[in-house]
Amino acid sequence: MEFEFRWLLLVLPIAFAMGWMASKLDTRQWKREQRDAPKAYFKGLNLLLNEQQDKAIDAFIEAVQNDPDTTELHFALGNLFRRRGEYERAVRVHQHLLQRGDLPRSERERAQSALAQDFFKAGLFDRAEAAYLELRGTPYENEAQLALLSLFERSRDWRRAVEVARELERSGTASFSARIAHYLCELALAAQAKQDLIEASRLLDEARQQSPQSARAHVLRGQMLARAGQQDAAMAAYAELLTLNPEAFNLVARDYADVALASGLPEARARALSTLSAQYQRSPGMHLLAAIAKLEPEGPAQRQRLQDHLREQGNLSAARGLLQQSHSQLSEDEAQLVNTALERAARPLQRYRCAACGFEAQHYFWQCPGCLNWDTYPPRHVEEL
Repeated sequence: MEFEFRWLLLVLPIAFAMGWMASKLDTRQWKREQRDAPKAYFKGLNLLLNEQQDKAIDAFIEAVQNDPDTTELHFALGNLFRRRGEYERAVRVHQHLLQRGDLPRSERERAQSALAQDFFKAGLFDRAEAAYLELRGTPYENEAQLALLSLFERSRDWRRAVEVARELERSGTASFSARIAHYLCELALAAQAKQDLIEASRLLDEARQQSPQSARAHVLRGQMLARAGQQDAAMAAYAELLTLNPEAFNLVARDYADVALASGLPEARARALSTLSAQYQRSPGMHLLAAIAKLEPEGPAQRQRLQDHLREQGNLSAARGLLQQSHSQLSEDEAQLVNTALERAARPLQRYRCAACGFEAQHYFWQCPGCLNWDTYPPRHVEEL
């Protein structure tokens, strides 16, 4: 008994010492791992700041392999892949996060949002839509709704775009009245293409009620009435546009003159000439001069208008118009050469420029083809801005 007791007294200190040494080794290993993880993270971050994305990705992958529980590294890696256009790898990273059973709800929702962005950037709109719909009732719902709105615009699903925009308005995000009016106008154009003029007219009336100052609804309504031979109604539609949005009237000034001429009534022509002349006095522009010339094409009157315009706002388009109107001492061939030169010089300036991204186009766009923003084109050419 004394022998066994002595052995016990001997073994206990040895076991205690071994346990203490093991704990120290585990603590040192844990501290070493904790030191190594931030080092790998900061190494990747430093490479990223130095715009060495390939090396940064390798560093992040190494860090993730050493510490697969670090969700922030997964998000950083997925965002890097998305920025580089490697959408398949970004999807795999975020799907891996979603498959983890221990992921907190907030991180799971964040991963779902990132996955939806991956699908959207990759052009997989069906999968992006499904991913964004999963975010209803989460802190990312508003962001998802805005993304869905952009998605439906790109896919030209105007009815669903109207629904989402109205939901966003009800949530108090912002006013989407002008955009909803554009969506309704797009639907009206589709109805016109199907010869469903009753539905087209209803949609345009709804667009005008949604956004009374929306120029597009008035423009399309006037054009539709003119094609139907309802000249008086078309003139009234254009006159309403002039009252609500005078600047946008430039876009249909010549159409307004054409409708007045098509009516065949002298009083309609005189009323249109008076309206255009008054608008020109308020806001001079070549669109208005061209429209006035349709109603009063006599040479001396038009030459005088062009001369006055050149004195006030010298531009190449007016100079070319004056050359065409005037009887100069140049020969026919010489006049043609000068006219061609002026036309070539003026053509680059006879463009519309997006106020948001600077994209220029010869035709007026309600939605910029470059940045996809609405109503960013001033209704004047570059040379008149």
